[in-house]
Amino acid sequence: MNKKLRKLTFMVMFAAINYVAFAYGKINITITAGYSTAIHIANAVVVVSAWMLGPVYGGFAGAIGLSLADLFDPRYITSAPKTFIMKFMIGFIAGIVADRLKLHEKTDRKDIVKTCTLSAIAGLGFNVIVDPIFGYFYKKLLLKVPAEAASILLTWAAGVTAVNAVICVIVSVLLYLALYKSFNNIYNK
Repeated sequence: MNKKLRKLTFMVMFAAINYVAFAYGKINITITAGYSTAIHIANAVVVVSAWMLGPVYGGFAGAIGLSLADLFDPRYITSAPKTFIMKFMIGFIAGIVADRLKLHEKTDRKDIVKTCTLSAIAGLGFNVIVDPIFGYFYKKLLLKVPAEAASILLTWAAGVTAVNAVICVIVSVLLYLALYKSFNNIYNK
């Protein structure tokens, strides 16, 4: 199998894992009628996807998987376009930082943990800052949510996004440590 087809195949597999992680592994929090947020570890899977496949393929795996999860859940269907952009950016940023820090050249476990932690913080930190702001304007300008309601949603989204980020940094590092040797053996055959 050529390398591009292998990457596309694994991208689709990671998109499916991202979908399952959000669709079936979240705790919904209803904010107000018609609007919800969720505690989840799906962003950790986005980050791991980027570490395994690189920033572009990993970013698309997260964007596709989590956007599909939004599209199939009435609570989140209107968020799917925003999700696509934000999840791609989480993966892209985490993947770029991991590449710049030469994650795949690391052999010492402490160096791997440090590099993974820094790149996860970069991608998820971006999300903590940008997602609530982007979400506010997305809801207010595109979905025509009144400014007061959009402000309430912003406050809740910011808090939940921060909690998710902390959890996902830890989970992504643990997932990578558990999977990277086996994945490299399969992926690089």
